[in-house]
Amino acid sequence: MTDTSFIKQLDGYGLTTAQIHYRLPDQPSLLQLYVWQEYDLAPDFPTLQGFLNFWRREIEGALHSVCIAHQRLIKPSEFRAINGVITVH
Repeated sequence: MTDTSFIKQLDGYGLTTAQIHYRLPDQPSLLQLYVWQEYDLAPDFPTLQGFLNFWRREIEGALHSVCIAHQRLIKPSEFRAINGVITVH
């Protein structure tokens, strides 16, 4: 059985980390931080957008800002042609 995160990486997903700053209704002067991490597709980030839509609908903490970092973990390998022959006995 293959890991679903590995399959996602082969399909072009990369690891996305979002720092979500928000304010709670009872302490609006305090800025809270929530770190979210999941495999997602750049540049549209549909999984993150779905999570933020859920946040706006279901969580009382008003969003202040979202900072996103994204990295594809599986990339096309670099190919360099080498002119020569190696003989192995």
